[in-house]
Amino acid sequence: MATVYPQTWERTLLPLAYEAEHQVVVSTPLSVGDRFFLDRAYAYCATLTSAHSRTFFMATGLLPSEKRRAMRALYAFCRLSDDIVDHSQGNAAEALAVWQRRVLAPEPPPGDLVALAWADTRLRYGIPQRYAEQLINGVGRDLRQQRYRTFEEVVMYAYGVASTVGLMSMHIIGFAGEQAIPYAIKLGIALQLTNILRDVGEDWRSRRVYLPTDEMTAYGLTEADLDRGQVDDRWRAFLRFQIARNRRLYAEADPGIALLSGDGRFAVAAASKLYRAILDDIEAHDYDVFNRRAHVSAWNKVYRLPGIWWCNRERKGRGI
Repeated sequence: MATVYPQTWERTLLPLAYEAEHQVVVSTPLSVGDRFFLDRAYAYCATLTSAHSRTFFMATGLLPSEKRRAMRALYAFCRLSDDIVDHSQGNAAEALAVWQRRVLAPEPPPGDLVALAWADTRLRYGIPQRYAEQLINGVGRDLRQQRYRTFEEVVMYAYGVASTVGLMSMHIIGFAGEQAIPYAIKLGIALQLTNILRDVGEDWRSRRVYLPTDEMTAYGLTEADLDRGQVDDRWRAFLRFQIARNRRLYAEADPGIALLSGDGRFAVAAASKLYRAILDDIEAHDYDVFNRRAHVSAWNKVYRLPGIWWCNRERKGRGI
């Protein structure tokens, strides 16, 4: 396996992950008197995942049942954290702080299905709480920052909202050791960059720009160009550069899949491959991310799975 040599921005992010990883966490199931209520909580998380992310739902469907429902509980925790920032009717910062106290409490509040399923998942798989705190801080960044000057600033944001998800996922899936951490960070950033490129138009309508402004300037672009939503040669060149870098990050993250538990590699490989196919769709529609949301159809996802399975089968595992 090729060695991962950290880039400048990685040297900032790696200590954040190691800080969380070095927390002392004991894996133990949540003490729940009514097993039916816990099963109902996990079922609700699965429904929420299916409604909001078909790709994640499909990829996690490739996991064994216990890990599958744990991953969907993780998704539900992340989804609700993000929704508080985007859809809160009152003081979003205060609502997020209340949510953090509730969802990370040693005993989840009665009747809160997502908090219950997430608490059981977090305790059962020994997920360091610091990762969850970093994620909540990451989504909360949208409340105070709507522009990103450099790529380094973008990846710091992406670590908080996406790499933390990958790092928590590793604890559910199983991983060989701390050597897997740099790969998980890169995959999370790659996935979030794909989100950013796919959602340029939608984010602009929400008055948010996650594209590095210094790179936009280098290609002769301004926010006025985002407002016009016009695809021209400058925009095509800019997105070609962004997509090429995004694909490099996926490629650099790929070797880390071999460090995961064998029963989880296919699911992670599928998520990675299906998500990067969104980049193909952006290219196929002439880089227009203003008037349409790039996606991969359900049929196309199913069509790709055998090839992903075969490539994953050939992967030399060094996990557990």
